[in-house]
Amino acid sequence: MTANREKHDPAAEWRAVDEYFTAELLDEDTALAATRTSSARTTAPHIEVAPNQGGLLSLLAQMTGATRVLEFGTLAGYSTLWFARAVGECGRVVSLELEEQNAAVARENLDRARLGDRVDVLVGPAADSAQRLIEDGMEPFDLVFIDADKPNNPVYLAAALSLTRPGAVIVIDNVVRGGAVVDADSDDPRVQGVRQVVRDVSSHPDLDATAIQTVGEKGWDGLLIARRR
Repeated sequence: MTANREKHDPAAEWRAVDEYFTAELLDEDTALAATRTSSARTTAPHIEVAPNQGGLLSLLAQMTGATRVLEFGTLAGYSTLWFARAVGECGRVVSLELEEQNAAVARENLDRARLGDRVDVLVGPAADSAQRLIEDGMEPFDLVFIDADKPNNPVYLAAALSLTRPGAVIVIDNVVRGGAVVDADSDDPRVQGVRQVVRDVSSHPDLDATAIQTVGEKGWDGLLIARRR
């Protein structure tokens, strides 16, 4: 029994389960696969959502009837591509990316998938880009995906609330952080950014929310999903 326990590799088992459901349930075509591969050319290689998580984001957009999606954090455009397909030919995705290097990779991927005309990738600090959208009176979004630098999660949530309509859905990624989220004394600004945004969501009178832990090829993490009343 001891030998079996020593050979037990939870991370490998989580990955195998992800791969099984991806193969059985998802249509990750060559455009999506190429986008994942191209992540190696970004400033933060291979931290995009897993394929089954991309499928979840697509389903959330479709189930809520979202035709306008705002994304904080583009990288190679993997989740962006899922959203661009989900919003349909008349839909729009606006994705905010800090680095021009990443935006260029994302645009290549979106153009390859023939979805570039549905997506605006705005380069610069996401908080500044979002503020410009607010000042420009941007048409409200139906769904917001926050997956950028975690210390600024509270800033991104506040911007999302200014850029959405009642009934809109807000999804915040990477909120479990390997269980570190429960450590109130953590000196990790990413953990504290998550904890603050959780407090902000829980205290907001117009938000209903829950959080879900996940395990898989991206390790132990999770999502916070909120809906505006």
